[in-house]
Amino acid sequence: MKSLINYIFLTLFTIALSQDETQIFKVNYEQFDNGVKRDTGHYIVYQNQIVSLSESDEKIQQYVDLKNKENISTIMQDEKLFKNVVLFDTMPIPSFEDRTEIILGYNCKYASYLYFSNTIEVWYTDETIAKGSPYSLFLPDINALVLKIVINNNRQSVVSSIEIIDEYPPPTYISNEAQETTKAEFEEIKINSRFTRLPIFTDEIINFDNSLKPPEDETLVENVTYHFSKGSVILKKISLSQDLMDSGHVYAKLNCQSNGDAYDRTGSVFIIPDSEEVSLLDAYQHGLEQIPVYIDNLDNKYQGIKREINYEPPVEILRFFTSFGVNHFNEERKINNYEWEDDIIYKHDVSSLMPSDDPDIWIGVFIGNYDGGGHRVSLELNFYPSFDESESDKSNKYIQSLFSTINTLEMSGQNYGKLFNNDTLAVDFEIPENVEELQLLFTSTGHGGWGGGDEFNPRLNQIFIDGKEIFKIVPWRTDCATYRLSNPASGNFSNGLSSSDFSRSNWCPGTLTSPFVVPLTELQSGKHTIEVIIDQGEDEGGSFNHWGVSGILTGKISN
Repeated sequence: MKSLINYIFLTLFTIALSQDETQIFKVNYEQFDNGVKRDTGHYIVYQNQIVSLSESDEKIQQYVDLKNKENISTIMQDEKLFKNVVLFDTMPIPSFEDRTEIILGYNCKYASYLYFSNTIEVWYTDETIAKGSPYSLFLPDINALVLKIVINNNRQSVVSSIEIIDEYPPPTYISNEAQETTKAEFEEIKINSRFTRLPIFTDEIINFDNSLKPPEDETLVENVTYHFSKGSVILKKISLSQDLMDSGHVYAKLNCQSNGDAYDRTGSVFIIPDSEEVSLLDAYQHGLEQIPVYIDNLDNKYQGIKREINYEPPVEILRFFTSFGVNHFNEERKINNYEWEDDIIYKHDVSSLMPSDDPDIWIGVFIGNYDGGGHRVSLELNFYPSFDESESDKSNKYIQSLFSTINTLEMSGQNYGKLFNNDTLAVDFEIPENVEELQLLFTSTGHGGWGGGDEFNPRLNQIFIDGKEIFKIVPWRTDCATYRLSNPASGNFSNGLSSSDFSRSNWCPGTLTSPFVVPLTELQSGKHTIEVIIDQGEDEGGSFNHWGVSGILTGKISN
């Protein structure tokens, strides 16, 4: 009896779907990944030949206008409504096969698409008034309702129910205020709407200016760019909102081009926490004597290179190397079939290094150079939300900078990292009890720019904690020739190679150097000592070797 009632109900419902075109239909889909059902599904709404594919509160709205054979997308950005229209005859063309399936009681036909190297399989019916597809590009027929889509044989959307609803918001694209854009323009607007850009520096010059003095005003204010250390460092204090600090992903993006300097230089983007008792900022303002000094076995002095009781080195978020003269020397070094780049763009994931508990930070950029023209840079931070805000991890980050031999006060007399030839860099530190997912971010680049120097010769790096080796590597890059078009001022040799082509100790002219990630999940809370040992080569005459190393502990503080 129950089955008979169900049959009568389904028959009557099917008749209703086939006769009343004024009703609003909501088609619900369940989603599966490799056969496992997701916790959330999605739906489309059909009303008078319009298919709505978006939640009513979503920023980006998608529609299929079956009457006019158009796919339409709208977005509200900067209080303006934009729309893009894609005609049906420009959509992917399906292939049909004689395959059938019954889904939710409806006879379904089969079609497939090959789209951007993806295989899309579609089962659809023409037995309902409700029309459309959960993916607007994959609608085999304007009279079809897609009931199942399979992507690459592992992701599925399958109809779970079709219901009649009372009302649904009208399409936004019918507004006369909607400004039509090209597909490319709409993609740009769409992508830019999904994350927050925070400009830090715009077209700032980093150069050598021996006449430049630190600001006389003791109090440095927020959102003002300051130039320190003879112009080789720019600094700005910013304040981050809680929304930005809670972002799921943070990227630093740096644009750099030569403003007259022809050589490859060491660069660093770094953060100075505003809450530190003694910091590198004191040295920028009042001189190197403000920060702790480490003395090696040969009595050489190294200022501010390691963590002390009341001092923490800057948190390096991006190690980069300028190119040989990109942009400034493009016209002066023309070579047929060599299309020089206009600038270098460095972009790096710095999520684990952005503080989540202190909104006020100093952020700086250093380029070591003695050139009056120097380099022109722009820096921004890009903040991206988590993919699933309901599962976003709002726990505080644990960030502890242990050491940094990048001498951002080089032009003020700060020593290079030359100690490894005669000494070990040892740092005492303490891990709190509530730190999880602990890891060390270790960045290392070797320098000494002659044939026998460490720049061009592989050297072993080792890290010990409490006397136990936890990491060793020979940091080396062999891909520098990839970036030849970023180095117009690089010299060309008689054998056909350019200077920028040569392999180097973990860096190339015009590239980023990423940190090595060393898991420390087994390290217990309490006091420890870390040691960095490098097989630094011997100096020759007036030429010397040195290493730029930084080490930062990161993790999460559990509640």
